Amino acid sequence: MRFAVFEKGSRGGLALEVEGKLVGLYADDDRYPGDLAKLVAGGSAALEAARRALSRGNVIDGADVKLLPPFPRPGKILCVGLNYRDHSAESGFKQPDYPTLFARFSSGFIGHNEAMVRPKASVELDYEGELVAVIGKGGRHISKSDALNHVAGYSIFNDGSIRDYQFMSPQWTVGKNFDGTGAFGPTFVTADELPPGCHGLKLITRLNGQIVQSAGIDDMVFDVATLISVISEAMTLESGDIIVTGTPSGVGLARKPPLFMKPGDVVEVEIEGIGVLRNPIVDET
Repeated sequence: MRFAVFEKGSRGGLALEVEGKLVGLYADDDRYPGDLAKLVAGGSAALEAARRALSRGNVIDGADVKLLPPFPRPGKILCVGLNYRDHSAESGFKQPDYPTLFARFSSGFIGHNEAMVRPKASVELDYEGELVAVIGKGGRHISKSDALNHVAGYSIFNDGSIRDYQFMSPQWTVGKNFDGTGAFGPTFVTADELPPGCHGLKLITRLNGQIVQSAGIDDMVFDVATLISVISEAMTLESGDIIVTGTPSGVGLARKPPLFMKPGDVVEVEIEGIGVLRNPIVDET
């Protein structure tokens, strides 16, 4: 199942993507199955009931609506740095033996086709295409062997990074949380539609149509199951939490000369079997 969260004017809704088309219902419709976060918390039965309800809805003109992040206010947004060996090397870091975790906040989220904002404070806006794992069943001390049973599905993220601010201190938080830099979407794809842990799938990032990142999900140092198991040693994972699993090599910072995004650029992150997340770049006004 492939779900998209949308709005048109003041009306929000939920849609099912079927053969490239959106079929769905507005939230004020009596048949509306509920918001996506609650459906994920309800498990596979709730998602299947939503699929049936939405499939009897109306065709939604994708050109006429705004696609929102699938989960606009996750309880936790856990990001993983340095999770591809080639990216660690290009960034000048020794490959860590433990996942490099940092937090993002939903105030920086934007959706598909929404403008990513280069801030007034810096011109060093960089791209990072990443796979998102969405927690369905929460838990603590989750074993690696059981971890993928806790994943409801997957999506795409572009972790827009303000590089000079990121490295002003040993902690990356500020440079990773400027407003308008966290692109998320366009769809949420349930885990049963994809290989376990998205193994075998390919991630590609394009800037103005040119491939700048290309890697297999299998190239991650810590795969989805490992990340869930390790993170849950420390904290309880809850339904709707998202794990942004890291970016491969090819980021703009590491290029000579650096390749930072500028107004008028268009960046796309594509993950096989999930879709394409597209965002134009604008300057902050």
